Amino acid sequence: MRTTTRAEIATSSLKSSRQIPSSRAGGPAYSSVSEPLVSEARRYERGRLVWRVPCGDVIDRERCVTLFVEDSQVVMISPAGEAARLTTDQLVQLKTALNEAAKMAER
Repeated sequence: MRTTTRAEIATSSLKSSRQIPSSRAGGPAYSSVSEPLVSEARRYERGRLVWRVPCGDVIDRERCVTLFVEDSQVVMISPAGEAARLTTDQLVQLKTALNEAAKMAER
């Protein structure tokens, strides 16, 4: 069986990804004020739960910060060689995604 690399996950298309219900995110549904925001970011890609939080770069191009759990550690991939500019809503989404990923990594 072939293992998916971090680069493949980071570069896979958002449009080809399928959004998953929050109840499939590693156990019980996560509910919070930011649930609608993070549920848009949470999806399965190639059999792995991945969070993609939209952001912009310093010249306002659309980018994303990607999170996933591997070997009980949270992997965070930022836009390649760039800074991520996040709005308040995007920061809430990133915080929630990081918290969920950290809980999964602890299992």
